[in-house]
Amino acid sequence: MSRRSQATPLGERYSAGGLGGQAGAALFRQAQAGCRDSLARLMATHDGLVHAVVRQQVLGHLPFAEALQAGRIGLWRAILHFDPQRGTAFSTYAWTCIMHRVWREVKLAERAQGQAARHLPLAEVASCAGEDRDPAHDWEAFAVYSALWDLIAHLPERLRIVVLARYELTGQPQVLYSQIGAGLGVSGERARQLHTEAVIWLQQPAHSQQLRSLLDRHTLADYETVEAETQRWLQWRGGRRG
Repeated sequence: MSRRSQATPLGERYSAGGLGGQAGAALFRQAQAGCRDSLARLMATHDGLVHAVVRQQVLGHLPFAEALQAGRIGLWRAILHFDPQRGTAFSTYAWTCIMHRVWREVKLAERAQGQAARHLPLAEVASCAGEDRDPAHDWEAFAVYSALWDLIAHLPERLRIVVLARYELTGQPQVLYSQIGAGLGVSGERARQLHTEAVIWLQQPAHSQQLRSLLDRHTLADYETVEAETQRWLQWRGGRRG
């Protein structure tokens, strides 16, 4: 897989060809008018998107089969509300609908287990979105979080472990440096140093160009700030880059 494809948000990677153009628009109109055959065809065609979205999520206590069912409900809602004339790709629109529905079921499953209700990774973006809100308005925020996850996925393993634990990106409470260190076989202070190293790595323009573009943080001043921080860190380490 190319670097460009890895940085592309999931909704843009997915493609269910053969339903574009006027024929595709007509199929959506028929489904929205109550045609069961058209609805069934669209559901079957885009079922792969449901699987793709669910596989990317932290499901907690929600069984995979139930997550798929929740995702299919989100897909059904997306089909009934999609407007081809708005110019948004259906996969982009449906991705957000599916994500909302799966998150909702994950949180319900967590409550059923008697655990404190917690937002899972990315869920803060959706917490203010009601059931009837148009998901197309949330796409920019989801694109940012998708780019963030792609960036974290490219971190060296030990640095990735520290970032996930410190920023509650696994759906669990924040982990102390001493606990992270114990899991990695190093001291708590070394775990803190690894956290700093991870932040420096994530900030590098060569790594974070996609995310910086989405956040409009790719000016010369931004790069100069990162370079200054990197140089201070290298000096603290004695100039070693390894």
